[in-house]
Amino acid sequence: MAAKHIRFDWAIKKLLRNKANYVVLEGFLSELLYQDITIKTLLESESNQQTQEDKSNRVDIIAETANSELILIEVQNNAQIDYFHRMLYGVSNLITEYLEKGQEYGEIRKVYSVNIVYFNLGKGDDYIYRLKSDFIGINTGDTLELTKAQEKKFNIEKVADIFPEYYLLKVRNFKGAAQTTLQEWIYFLRNSEIKEEFGAKGMVEAKEALRVNNLSDKERKAYESYMDNKSYEASILSTQEFEAQWQIEQIEEAQMRGREEGREEGREEGREEGREEGREEGKRGLILRQLERRFPEVVSELSAAIEGLNSQDLESLGDAMWDFKTSDDLLNWLPENSP
Repeated sequence: MAAKHIRFDWAIKKLLRNKANYVVLEGFLSELLYQDITIKTLLESESNQQTQEDKSNRVDIIAETANSELILIEVQNNAQIDYFHRMLYGVSNLITEYLEKGQEYGEIRKVYSVNIVYFNLGKGDDYIYRLKSDFIGINTGDTLELTKAQEKKFNIEKVADIFPEYYLLKVRNFKGAAQTTLQEWIYFLRNSEIKEEFGAKGMVEAKEALRVNNLSDKERKAYESYMDNKSYEASILSTQEFEAQWQIEQIEEAQMRGREEGREEGREEGREEGREEGREEGKRGLILRQLERRFPEVVSELSAAIEGLNSQDLESLGDAMWDFKTSDDLLNWLPENSP
């Protein structure tokens, strides 16, 4: 039976802040960033002070590497529609917070923003997304490069090395078995399970440090309480999503019924209008034929004149036509009553 391991978000809160466990974080970050990461220290800043414990959705660590770069790690469990903006704010705040007043801009530190989300953020099927800045020529398509003086002064190779890099891990999108060392970490983030055969950087240490059985009684109770809170949050979220979906379905069903009733009502109105129009045209034709038989000498004038009469005028003409003695009587009536 596989050993149970601690969820990564709780480990960040409680265990991985211990210097003895830096190797676990270093392994994860090394695999993700494709470079050897050494953590010099974990920093406390305005953005990651833990003021709300187990029920906090956002969990973060700010790590300072051996070469003074900054790595911001955040875990978000519940959906947040403006989380892209939150990523930008977190990095921007970190950059300004660690640039002391009076320092030149060249002292701005490189920042990596690592965001682990357990909800469907944006539209995309991959489980790892990376945002890295380059200046590309609009006309030539070339990449803007540093001068030799800039490379020497700032000890970097590319313009992109100055700007923040963002990593977005949509771990729920990862399916199946782990085939690479980075996928081993993604598998653990998704399933809270470390298989015996996993050999990624930091994974051997994580197997032991993150075992539930290795927790003290106090830590185990805190972890169980945290998991209970997560189960409660998941239940509330699921209920809200179900109710929202049910309401949407009810609205769509009502709209469909309304459209169907409207179509049926429209069809009935159309049929009635058609019947009415048919009756009117029939009456128009009957009156025209009767008048043509009585007054054949004015046939050419009658057709156009009667065609312009409305339903009420047709009724009046039908009542009055037997009173006409001559065609002049008819013609005198028509101009007076035509629209």
